[in-house]
Amino acid sequence: MDNAASRPKWIARLALLAFAAGCAAWLLRLDHAAKISTNVLDLMPAAEQSPELGIVRGFSQGAQARVVLLALRDSRTPDAPPTAAALALATALRGSPDFAEAVVMGEPSADTELGRKIFAHRFEWLLPAWLGEREREFAASGARPDEFPRWLAARAADDLEKFLTRPEAAAMQEILPRDPLLLVPSLAEKTRLLATPAANAGGHALVWALARASPFAEEGQGPVFATIEAALAQVRADHPGVGLRWTGVSRFAAASRARIESEIGLLNTFSVLAVLGVSGLLVRRIWRLLHLVPIILLSIAGAWTISTLLFERLHILVFVIGSLLSGVAIDYGFYLYMQPSLRPDEPYGEKLRRLLKPLLASCLTTVIGFSLLLFSDLPLIRQIGVFVSAGLLCALGAAMLYFAQLERPLLEGRVLGGFARRGGWRRTLVRGLALAAIAIAVLGPLRLTWRDDVRELDLPSPELHANDAALRALFGESARRSLWLTHGATLAEARARLDVFLVSRGGTAAGSVGQLLPTETDWKAWQTRRTALAGFAGEFRTALAARGFTPESFEPFFTAWDEARTRPAPAAYESLAADLRAALTGPLALLSNSASAPFWFLTVVEQPVVEVTPAPHTIALNQLASLNDLFTRYRWSALRLSLLGLGLVIASVFVIYPPRRGLRIAVIPAGACFFVFGALGLAGQTLNLFHLLGAFLGVCLSHNYAIFSSDHATAGTPPPIAVRLSALSTAASFGVLACSRIPVIHALGLTVALIVVTTLLVVELEPLARRAHA
Repeated sequence: MDNAASRPKWIARLALLAFAAGCAAWLLRLDHAAKISTNVLDLMPAAEQSPELGIVRGFSQGAQARVVLLALRDSRTPDAPPTAAALALATALRGSPDFAEAVVMGEPSADTELGRKIFAHRFEWLLPAWLGEREREFAASGARPDEFPRWLAARAADDLEKFLTRPEAAAMQEILPRDPLLLVPSLAEKTRLLATPAANAGGHALVWALARASPFAEEGQGPVFATIEAALAQVRADHPGVGLRWTGVSRFAAASRARIESEIGLLNTFSVLAVLGVSGLLVRRIWRLLHLVPIILLSIAGAWTISTLLFERLHILVFVIGSLLSGVAIDYGFYLYMQPSLRPDEPYGEKLRRLLKPLLASCLTTVIGFSLLLFSDLPLIRQIGVFVSAGLLCALGAAMLYFAQLERPLLEGRVLGGFARRGGWRRTLVRGLALAAIAIAVLGPLRLTWRDDVRELDLPSPELHANDAALRALFGESARRSLWLTHGATLAEARARLDVFLVSRGGTAAGSVGQLLPTETDWKAWQTRRTALAGFAGEFRTALAARGFTPESFEPFFTAWDEARTRPAPAAYESLAADLRAALTGPLALLSNSASAPFWFLTVVEQPVVEVTPAPHTIALNQLASLNDLFTRYRWSALRLSLLGLGLVIASVFVIYPPRRGLRIAVIPAGACFFVFGALGLAGQTLNLFHLLGAFLGVCLSHNYAIFSSDHATAGTPPPIAVRLSALSTAASFGVLACSRIPVIHALGLTVALIVVTTLLVVELEPLARRAHA
């Protein structure tokens, strides 16, 4: 008999141990650094339809994110840049396996080498575009096509004559005999905004470096920081007065991970303390709450295990939000643990069968609602749906199995006075409160405003942002300038769209690396124009002589012109871009992508973003509007899924319960949600996607309390102590989240806590309202 009675306990014990061992084995061998992301763009779908977001995602995973900006200054000579120290630092970084490139900005040798390459390829890269512009001007004049060589020669000679009157012509005297068409001087004028910052940037020497590893990976953070420190120590051996300031995505990523990990620890600790504090007020023997600890731990372990099994990569915010499970997972434990037996010899199995209906109704309706989040386009919402659903299922299973091992499991609560005492003034008060709540729930939401800001996904870091802004100003970034990206499905399409954008700028200065590359149309036209321009050299000699030039002094140009006309053309337009790509190094190499789709070119415009009219297929990169708009779109997607999920929850409640009880269970959480949104609207609170997610979670959890208090509400008695304890524990847990320094976590925690507290007040006051009709 004893063996038969103990067999279910051993089965439950073995099942719990097997589950715990499986979770531990998986989580201990998990590569947490590779599995958990702090990259905000991992919150976006990998297959996002927006090409702009795809490009921004590519930035975060490509070389642009690996850039490190360093500024050195010597305290002994604060007004003179420590160029020698900067050269030594760049050399040390290049010699490290952690850096692919390191160049001193404004270094003459680097600029000279690039200029030499551009000059050597001027006929392939610059001439087709120059001819295209002149041919379009000629076509607008209405002259006969056979007059084009003479017109072109006269126009080129006029431009040369005018250029020589300008101050900058003195610096170009050496190349003008070989470039009288002014291909290189014109390019220098067009792309002056891309020029490297002056070596003397407020007494700073500037170093631009490119790390090898992703800034979001551990190898792109700690080792890079150590290399910079080691290089600086090496430089200070010869230059003891040198100080260094630097910035990079890796600094933000490392700081963000450290702050969020600290936040997780604090939230979990204070959440447990809050739950224990609430329990101490409502439970007689608080040490018996230790029986709930295994349920909480198994719930969280199960949620971690299942989520990491199903998703290749999860964002760390999922686990921050997951810290709430310590307050939610014990709902089922409280309900089982605090329900007395109907008779002294009632077996645990019989008690469990008696309580199974509200337990399953509570858990499964919530899980059904959260399961619909799996259909969201936003990875974070899908991950939260899995994490919460898995945690709740594990909590229910762990609670049922764990208490099967105990003899007469019962947690006694304190007997507290309730609200529902007889008295006319109490009924009047409840009626007044109900009318006020209804008014707030109806009118308040009309005043709500919504705004999503991607910056609210992270902890604020004013020191890092101030340092980053100061350094970028030294490197030439300015609020008076804006950065624009033009993209296309093909290289030719992107380059053609860049021309459209540049033309739309009118007289505003704008520079792009794409101006080094002709459009495909001009490039192909040059292949046919070469024959038509056979007489151009003679016409140009005549035009030069007519303006007082000595044609023989330009013989190097005419030799190169003849060679360019007869030189075989590149096999494809893409090969021309490949030659240009090979010539660009340092910062200029990151201003375009001509290697693979999506193709794009960056343009610096001498105007703030707000003063520039966007062109088709061109987006501003120095603003967060595109990401914020994307989050707004996903908020509406989440709203549709949440409404559908709540619809399924309510439908499942009506399947399980009679219509009148089902209506009560459905109305209480929904009314609490509208009341909270109304109160936030009247308070002038701006809401975002995470307020919406909090409302969804709060309504699903509030269904538990509406279900667990259903029998008592029918009898006109206050809710059981288990409901009070469970709701207050959940409210305390989410109240801790509301204190988070991460804005979106604060929004979610505050919303859930308010909805749960409102629901608890309703179920506490409900019996008194019912008596009013007795």
